[in-house]
Amino acid sequence: MKRWVLVTALLVAGAAHAQEKFDLDMIAKIRQEAFARSQVMKTLDHLTDVIGPRLTNSPSMLEANRWTRSKFSEWGMANVHDEAIDDLGRSWVFTDASMDMLSPRAMPLHALPKAWTPGTTGPVEGEAMFVKLESKDDLAKWKGKLKGKILFTDDLRAYKPNEKSDFQRHDHDSLEELLSYPLADDRKMDPAMIARFRSRMELAPLINQYLIDEGVLATVSISSWNDGIVRVMGGGSRKAGESVGVPSLVMMAEHYNTVMRALERKEPVKLRLAVDAKFLSDNNQTGYNTLAEIPGNGPQKDEVVMLGAHMDSWHTGAGANDNGAGVAVMMEAMRILKAVGAKPNRTIRVALWTGEEQGLIGSQEYVKQHIGKFEEPKDPEQKAMPAFFRQHKGKLIRGQDYGKVSAYFNLDNGSGKIRGIYAQENLAVAPIFAEWMKPWNDVGATIVTQRNTGSTDHVSFDAVGVPGFQFVQDQLDYFSHVHHTDLDVQDHAVEADLKQAAAIVASFVYNTAMRPQKLPRKPFVEN
Repeated sequence: MKRWVLVTALLVAGAAHAQEKFDLDMIAKIRQEAFARSQVMKTLDHLTDVIGPRLTNSPSMLEANRWTRSKFSEWGMANVHDEAIDDLGRSWVFTDASMDMLSPRAMPLHALPKAWTPGTTGPVEGEAMFVKLESKDDLAKWKGKLKGKILFTDDLRAYKPNEKSDFQRHDHDSLEELLSYPLADDRKMDPAMIARFRSRMELAPLINQYLIDEGVLATVSISSWNDGIVRVMGGGSRKAGESVGVPSLVMMAEHYNTVMRALERKEPVKLRLAVDAKFLSDNNQTGYNTLAEIPGNGPQKDEVVMLGAHMDSWHTGAGANDNGAGVAVMMEAMRILKAVGAKPNRTIRVALWTGEEQGLIGSQEYVKQHIGKFEEPKDPEQKAMPAFFRQHKGKLIRGQDYGKVSAYFNLDNGSGKIRGIYAQENLAVAPIFAEWMKPWNDVGATIVTQRNTGSTDHVSFDAVGVPGFQFVQDQLDYFSHVHHTDLDVQDHAVEADLKQAAAIVASFVYNTAMRPQKLPRKPFVEN
């Protein structure tokens, strides 16, 4: 019943768009180029198997900036350039890590370092010890007792087998569910969650320095996923002048539990550890977004349609699905449009972002510099919070491109095929997208949902009132094997899905560029 209520509402809202027109001949050319002459896997291969993981501000991320610029130029794009982004911290690299249990029995252990934590000076040996450091009282409790220890900081976690397939595609029922709109208001920040976040932010630098002062050799935490997968992100600090602590690693859950059971039996556990990781500079460095364009040729050539994906990744896999897949699709969409001879009315601009994994830094800075930004809060407590945690954003200061950007399209949920698009509560745009989706129904893209989705770069545009959209994708094994893990490699990307996604993105971008009017904007309320 929920679906039919929504469909009825969209039909009524879409009456004014009943004559929505777009160029089916061009869509046919896009399909042919995307499905018969694709280069998307060639692009993904170079990003992942050749360049490898692209941690923000690492040498490989800079190489990715250079290489993508060269490809855009090779394909005939205009205005190919990098835009500098500050606040990205120091460059850090990791090349190797090993850990072995020496007693009570010999056993190799699978653990990988958190980004922005130091390495060891060759192999070091020490006793494992279970210690929780979650408050200032904990720091006082353990003072003088941790020298030479390797701290295990999480509880043992009972193994729980998966009860459904790790690899999932949407079916009729799951797509139907996405068409319903949840009425619960989950957009208000939970005060308790904000308080916990602030407490962690205040305690983290104290713990980092405490570990050094106490002579701790390393810390080890448990992977949040089972089945031998190491899910690892950042630790220490990427910012110059802040304590980075001691080598900090994440261990696969089954090996972590093995050590913890020995400790519970009161058996001394001796470990040997070696981590080859280091900072490449003492100072914060500049990172870059990479941009390129297909210039507009019509009366609205000064207006812009944008598409993008974040190029940075974490460091233990190859960043293939998060988000090399999105980058390869957006690059392929641009290549397709050039290959079919598209002459868009509006300018089409692609952006490959840096620093997404650290809080959408690249796209937020682009929006601030070109489109709009909120006044800095006068309350010191609010100013110290990340922008997405601020309860009162203040007045929006519109930039020179605020009225020029028709829409921004994003892809960042792995390599699964597109099944639809999130309209982000933009009722007026839904019937337009529904028409644009029809030529792709036969390859699995069918729905337009009013739901919001977050946690990626379209949010930076949506937050200031510019239409920003993320596509609905098949999940595959994105949230069971690859998201932020050492298994985020090219083998988990599906070529046919990437071809389909590139074709659909190219068509949506082209339709937006050719539409007589900019896409409608939803009501924007400043607080």
